[in-house]
Amino acid sequence: MSKISADHLRREAYVYVRQSTPGQVKNHLESKQLQYALTERATQLGWQAATVIDDDQGRSASGIHRVGFEALLGALCEGKVGAVFCAEASRLARNGRDWHTLLEFCSLVDTLIIDATSIYGPNQADDRALLGLKGAFSEMELSAFRSRAQAAIKHKAARGQLLRKVAVGYVRGADERIDKDPDQRIRETIELVFRKFRELGSVRQVTLWMREEHVELPVSDYAAGMRQVVWKQASYGMLHRILTNPIYGGAYAYGMTKTRVSIENGRKRLFQGNRVEQRDWQVLLVDHHEGYIGWDEYQANRSLIAQNANMKGAMVRGSPKRGEALLAGLLRCGRCGCKLYVVYSSHQGNRYECHDTHGTAGIRCTSFGGWHADQLVSQEVLLRLAPLGIQASLEAAEHIACAGDERVRHKELALEQARYEMERAQRNYEAVDPLNRLVAAELERRWNDAMEAHAQAQAELESLRQNSGSTLSQSAREELRRLGTDLPRLWSHPGASADIKKRILRTVLTEIVVIKDDSKIRLVLHWQGGDHTELQYEKPGKGQHRFVTDSKTIELMESLARVMSDGAIAAFLNRLGIRTAHDDTWNAHRVCSQRNDRGIAVYREPDRHARGELLVSEVASALNVGYETALRLIRKGLIPATRACAGAPWVIRKEDLEAFQTAQPLQSPQTANPNQLSIDLQ
Repeated sequence: MSKISADHLRREAYVYVRQSTPGQVKNHLESKQLQYALTERATQLGWQAATVIDDDQGRSASGIHRVGFEALLGALCEGKVGAVFCAEASRLARNGRDWHTLLEFCSLVDTLIIDATSIYGPNQADDRALLGLKGAFSEMELSAFRSRAQAAIKHKAARGQLLRKVAVGYVRGADERIDKDPDQRIRETIELVFRKFRELGSVRQVTLWMREEHVELPVSDYAAGMRQVVWKQASYGMLHRILTNPIYGGAYAYGMTKTRVSIENGRKRLFQGNRVEQRDWQVLLVDHHEGYIGWDEYQANRSLIAQNANMKGAMVRGSPKRGEALLAGLLRCGRCGCKLYVVYSSHQGNRYECHDTHGTAGIRCTSFGGWHADQLVSQEVLLRLAPLGIQASLEAAEHIACAGDERVRHKELALEQARYEMERAQRNYEAVDPLNRLVAAELERRWNDAMEAHAQAQAELESLRQNSGSTLSQSAREELRRLGTDLPRLWSHPGASADIKKRILRTVLTEIVVIKDDSKIRLVLHWQGGDHTELQYEKPGKGQHRFVTDSKTIELMESLARVMSDGAIAAFLNRLGIRTAHDDTWNAHRVCSQRNDRGIAVYREPDRHARGELLVSEVASALNVGYETALRLIRKGLIPATRACAGAPWVIRKEDLEAFQTAQPLQSPQTANPNQLSIDLQ
């Protein structure tokens, strides 16, 4: 008792209360009460009152940031603390750094450390040595506890029996087994997720489909202290967790994440949940339980999801998008090894380009048009897939026939669950005493809500059944079988979208190495399985591409340019229904571009007069007759004239008009107008 001086009693007593985890705070009540009881010990030792610091409840003392401990150190530095009360040394610190820092501060300001049985003066050599040993033992004790706990956890995980939280779709069975959830709606919804991903090949596309069809997903909710399954609108994260969780592939995995430790502001900080590669998982037991898909399909799904990550740039192929370039993501430069990107142009179509980041900045290592490469690779792939065409057509027919059944089946299960919830709410309402209005009113409201949910689910099911038109007719089935025997026609069918073609190419090809020579482009196809095929074609020359205006249109444009401006030519071509090579309408700029590429002179009226070419209006003026009269003379062949096509302007040579005027005798006027000639058209 002589260690407590009057100076110590004039200062405050601080009681430090801490438990390591939230579970201990909630369940280890005796330990908490024992620590709070130290305030009574402080009173017995002579202090008037004690300040309790319990801000670190539920926090570890192994070096992680603790607000309460830092507040205690701050009070020590201010000289306000006469004694620090704690249940034992492990409550104050579990690492040497914090423990010796506390001892140093207490020694400098002459503060005592008091536990449930003893009083220590850190400024005294014997007490300082004893406290140092206690701190070392506390640190070793924590290390031993942790080692034994980790060894037990790993041993249990190695047997596949460490089940902390079971994923939705599974429940804990007997003898630490994992069984499928007996709820049929949950099971079929999980199976639907994997079927749609198998069909669409993208987590995002599956998310959009499920939201469009109002298909909800089951989610585990632990808010009430126990697991409950709730249904929520599908999101990308929910679907990604289902598709990448190995439990659905029938495997048990442990150690899929690790904790990363860093030092920030002189203290240890833990970052949990960092994913590791599959080869680094601590435990992986394949065929551990019944899966929703096979392990091989799970591996393929993970690989496809990883390749669809467009933000990884050249590291992955990227997801198949809606562009016309079929080889996007598959091409790799044979010179520098970089990934080739797609550049779309409204005039030249798609091009594949490699920007060599290892060479001179901004210089293209490889660049070539994409249409010829797409066609050549597609032909080679179709040649290899020809034997599978009929089987694919039959599977497509079966898929279309069953497409509506998935949505209907999901709504039927949702209706069944809504009916159960409604009947349960009704039973609860009927079981309550009607006079207990406080309870009966709430149960009646729940019953009404359940009936509304049931009515809504029934209406959605009826609407879906009425609008379901996915059944194939016999003629449609025959058409699919015919297309299955002619894959090229199926490939070029207008209903075959570009993203479907890309998925087919990515299924059979891993990558394509491009080697561009002076006159040839070589494509080395790497097939799934390890085989290789080399294709090559001559580089197309200037103007040798698919977006070339046909020769008839050019000839017509050349003839019209002698008598019409570019704007008039564009209007005339549009009236005839003639489109550009890019399937656009004509305008003056596009006509001008075509003329300049082919050296066709622009229309100028003086040039036409110099050639001695006249229009109908000019002929009518020269003959002093009306426009229609001059037109009838031309149509009857009395005045020779030519035109590029039907509807184009008539062109009359000046010599032919003069010959007509010489041969045609003038007759006396038959009208009151003396300037109008009478011409015999018989």
